Amino acid sequence: HALRTAEKALLPGYHPFEWQPPLKNVSSNTEVGIIDGLSGLQHLVDDYPVDTIAKRFRYDAALVSALMDMEEDIFEGLKSQDVDDYVKGPFTVVIKESCDGMGDVSEKHGCGPAVPEKAVRFSFTLMSITVAHGNESIKIFEENKPNSELCCKPLCLMLADESDHETLTAILSPLVAEREAMKSSELILEMGGIPRVFKFVFRGTGYDEKLVREVEGLEASGSTYICTLCDATRLEASQNLILHSITRNHAENLERYEMWRSNPYQETVDELRDRVKGVSAKPFIETVPSIDALHCDIGNATEFYKIFQFEIGEVYKNPDASKEERKRWQST
Repeated sequence: HALRTAEKALLPGYHPFEWQPPLKNVSSNTEVGIIDGLSGLQHLVDDYPVDTIAKRFRYDAALVSALMDMEEDIFEGLKSQDVDDYVKGPFTVVIKESCDGMGDVSEKHGCGPAVPEKAVRFSFTLMSITVAHGNESIKIFEENKPNSELCCKPLCLMLADESDHETLTAILSPLVAEREAMKSSELILEMGGIPRVFKFVFRGTGYDEKLVREVEGLEASGSTYICTLCDATRLEASQNLILHSITRNHAENLERYEMWRSNPYQETVDELRDRVKGVSAKPFIETVPSIDALHCDIGNATEFYKIFQFEIGEVYKNPDASKEERKRWQST
């Protein structure tokens, strides 16, 4: 019995909390454990049939549970920074969101239910907690191993293919709506007998390129539009190895999708595709641009390119070569 009670305390839905102002379109009931990922979806005849199994926690309840798990770390952090442990906050919590396909999870033996054999997991990690103290903000917690599975909290698990845009959108949209509501509200949670105030900052950086393309509405990786961060085509990228800047963003992707959908200038498919730069599905999760494998490779290629040029010019024989001479090697 004691073990059962202890287990309950670790699951989302056990700790009471409230939001100021209350979250828009989210129930104020805090006793919510594991919920059906398909709950609230309308199964209309002409709608896309969502034929899958999904389980999830409510986002705010899961965050509260994760914070309560870290109560000791928070108090230790306050103590180590010489901050009173009865400080009410506001505490600012940075959350890293991650999502990835889990590949083939089908049952190899036995006679379980016939379900799709691909799974997708959406999870989050508490990256850091800071507290306002006087005029400065003091970091009281930072995750040492942010990529470890030990600190990665599951939020939603669905039996679906990560390439299935419609199913992914249908199941993750309620999570995204909850996250958007939390951005403009403050959590009031009792910790150590005192109600504390928490604000959340969300960073969608835990996505690989395939999933960034999926959730930001871009064409798949075989597309002419090679990059998830800028509008470069394959040809442009091959001719320009050095000058890059991040130009894509979620709001622009949404505008481009609207243009793709409505074709306001009555253009041909090719003209329209050139105008929207490869956006062809509705973006539904905002991701934060971060250096990806492609740009690492381009950066490495640039460095190697320079090294090869200097080898061609035999720079080791003439280290004091003039600028003009170096340019001549680079143009050969």
